[in-house]
Amino acid sequence: MKYRFCLMLSAISIIASTVWAQRPAEAPHQQERAPETRPGNPPRANQGRIPPAPTDRKGNSKPEEERRSNGKVNASQHVNNDHWYGHDAPNDKRFHLDHPFEHGHFEHFGPNYRYNVVRVDRDHHRFWLPGGFYFEVASWDWFICADWCWDCGDDFVVYEDPDHPGWYLLYNVHTGAYVHVTYLGT
Repeated sequence: MKYRFCLMLSAISIIASTVWAQRPAEAPHQQERAPETRPGNPPRANQGRIPPAPTDRKGNSKPEEERRSNGKVNASQHVNNDHWYGHDAPNDKRFHLDHPFEHGHFEHFGPNYRYNVVRVDRDHHRFWLPGGFYFEVASWDWFICADWCWDCGDDFVVYEDPDHPGWYLLYNVHTGAYVHVTYLGT
């Protein structure tokens, strides 16, 4: 009888530790995964890679244009070869917020976090991530993302904007484009 009890207790302990080890490090709505190992929906932009976070620029830096070998220039907001093109100048007055991070900081950003959008309000330029986190796209950037497939699966990465306090960058892993967004909380 004592032997059975010990055996049963050992089995429960092993099963519990296995279940605990398989549990994600974050809450279920904050799924951290290796960005390039998601089978079935790999990134199509940026040579099939999730880019690293953008670096901050100093002073009056103008948006950088991508100059291609065929002589064409792409000045749109996009990432190619891990380089962020078209990012607005750090002192651009459109990005001034009287109260940066008024609704708190969104903490699960960067290349290790891919999100799907669970709801979008196109009229107000807002979208929700799993867990009820919601953002608003800058009005001047909405034209860039208005035709995105917002409900197609895990397609987005959120980055903190290094040049504009209180702003984030929403990167579309399939088009390579990004837009400026503000976090509105949960």
